[in-house]
Amino acid sequence: MEPLPTPCPADRIPDATGLEAFEAACKAAKEQRVVFIAVEQQEGSLWTVKADALTAPQHTIDRAVYDAVRTAVARLIRDREIRPDSFAGPVEFVLHDLDSEGRARELAAALHAALYGDLEPLARAVPPPL
Repeated sequence: MEPLPTPCPADRIPDATGLEAFEAACKAAKEQRVVFIAVEQQEGSLWTVKADALTAPQHTIDRAVYDAVRTAVARLIRDREIRPDSFAGPVEFVLHDLDSEGRARELAAALHAALYGDLEPLARAVPPPL
């Protein structure tokens, strides 16, 4: 698997659908010592975003970043864009039941950028209420 940039743009987020693809994406993240990020098609047409910081043992997540990610995930749950059993950290992040691959990739890229300290993509992908 080709090394991923950090943060990873939406079109380069790995598709980890199926055990073999998931294991390959996770192995690559561990070898590169970067935060794991992937999208995965669920049964039917729904998608999941997965991120895990354990693949990057030297990486720390700033408290402000963690709070911003938690707030965005809570907003997505409240807006019924993801399932209520989705979760945000502290080291593993899972967003269930997204309607499209495009939206899953957008949120995955925004989450990955946030976990590397750039909160702007997350603020664009999940804007605060007016």
